[in-house]
Amino acid sequence: MDEAIALPTDFSARIARNTQIYIQEETNVCRVVDPWAGSYYVESLTNEIAHRAWDHIQEVEAMGGMAKAIETGLPKMRIEEAAARKQAKIDSGRETIVGINKYRLDHEDPIETLEVDNTAVRESQIKRLKELRANRNEADVQRCLDAITKCAETGEGNLLALAIEAAKCRASLGEISMACEKVAGRYKAVIRSISGVYSMETKNDARFEEACRKADEFAKLEGRRPRIMIAKMGQDGHDRGAKVVATGYADIGFDVDMGPLFQTPAEAAKQAVENDVHILGVSSLAAGHKTLVPQVIAELEKLGRPDIMVTVGGVIPAQDYQFLYDAGAVAIFGPGTVISDSAIKMLDLLLAARK
Repeated sequence: MDEAIALPTDFSARIARNTQIYIQEETNVCRVVDPWAGSYYVESLTNEIAHRAWDHIQEVEAMGGMAKAIETGLPKMRIEEAAARKQAKIDSGRETIVGINKYRLDHEDPIETLEVDNTAVRESQIKRLKELRANRNEADVQRCLDAITKCAETGEGNLLALAIEAAKCRASLGEISMACEKVAGRYKAVIRSISGVYSMETKNDARFEEACRKADEFAKLEGRRPRIMIAKMGQDGHDRGAKVVATGYADIGFDVDMGPLFQTPAEAAKQAVENDVHILGVSSLAAGHKTLVPQVIAELEKLGRPDIMVTVGGVIPAQDYQFLYDAGAVAIFGPGTVISDSAIKMLDLLLAARK
């Protein structure tokens, strides 16, 4: 119910659970082996999914398996391509999402959301880690971690079994990961830009065409394309939405830079300055916006680039908008925002600043 604007409350979690209980207890659907048996519609959909899935499996196998495919970034690219196509259909109205692009109320009543104090959470976790390390046998922990590192080096042994043994000795997840990282390094996802997918699905859309015209107008005025960097800061690893908007902005005419996952505000600001962007777009999902956005704005000021506009998108409760505006954000794009509309607003801000 509220996952699109905040982390779920206990109330919404109970609704989600009870919905499943209603289906189980009141519809008797669980008393039948196959409730949809004989349905041509469902059987045809199942057949279609199976054949499309097999096409993907064959593509992966041709590359040498999933591990090899992941190294090239292919599975991630296919997911992002499908997501961009889906978003374009929603933005253009070709696909209906009830309450988002159709059947919306003129005024939505605010709903209760879960407020997370990130500073308090961080301090609590640090305290728990200190207590954990103070009350464990360090010699046993180090022995287990050394065994993990040796297994990673030699390939002899079972990494999962060794990790479980280390956890039993109260080694933290970070320590277990680092024991492997000493040998294997840290995986970094291949960042690929996808072009043409969004524009293909929004042909003849008036707002998309208007956004393209404004991007061209800015390029003539500035002597270069409008440049935006999309940043995912903190421990939020959900970057599909960020990749979708990046694809849309690229098709509109922006030069788009994608920051790597798990950036700190200082790292994001540094990359934005080095790439000489006009806008830094911060994507947030894990309720960290009230901590991370003010920090990245402060970092830009430290680097002498307060002129770089900061916009915020993603899971942002309406009651937090004013806080972010007061912190220095120039625009906020919450759930349901059409990519073309957000591009037009940003380009209007850039054009107004240049004229």
